[in-house]
Amino acid sequence: MSLLFWISILGEILIFPLYIWSLEHHRLRKKFGKSKGIRIGDILGLISGWGYFLFLFGIWFAPQPRFTIPILSETSFILPFVNINTPIIHVLIFLPIIVVVLWFSFMGVIEVTLKVAETHRPERVIHTGVYSRVRHPQYLGALLAHFAISILLSAFYSFLLTPFMFVYLYLLARKEEKELIREFGSTYEEYKTKVPMLLPKISLR
Repeated sequence: MSLLFWISILGEILIFPLYIWSLEHHRLRKKFGKSKGIRIGDILGLISGWGYFLFLFGIWFAPQPRFTIPILSETSFILPFVNINTPIIHVLIFLPIIVVVLWFSFMGVIEVTLKVAETHRPERVIHTGVYSRVRHPQYLGALLAHFAISILLSAFYSFLLTPFMFVYLYLLARKEEKELIREFGSTYEEYKTKVPMLLPKISLR
């Protein structure tokens, strides 16, 4: 494995506690005072959120073995900008998943605002729009994006890390929900009973 890959994995591990701390709004306000606690939490949120994606890019694009799904593998082309030869089947799998990723991620940010998405500091319980389908649309989008981009780039080690990324995001979601219950009490508890955590609720109506 390349040095970039190991640095990115280590970065994701080191960024995890920062992300956890950024979610502990009540504890930070209690320890540092309301104003300073909010500011520290916002800074931790920005660093951990952007750091997570920075190291994720390192995992995706680090030199690693390439794999091929043995269907329509005869046809391939070079991906622009990254100079990676990818089979057409990988592109066909990637495209519908990335559309879902973009919808969940962008609609999630629109619902909560970019500020809340970056700082991990919600001001109220959102239960409309995409949040009426799944409690953590951004985490779901990040997981699907990792899966889809690993396939698009034929990145073998990155693809193998998909279960690790699921556990990583699931633990963040669980921690976030504990803090949301602390902040909003029964309002969030009731919301939890109606909307699934990471597997979207599908309605034909």
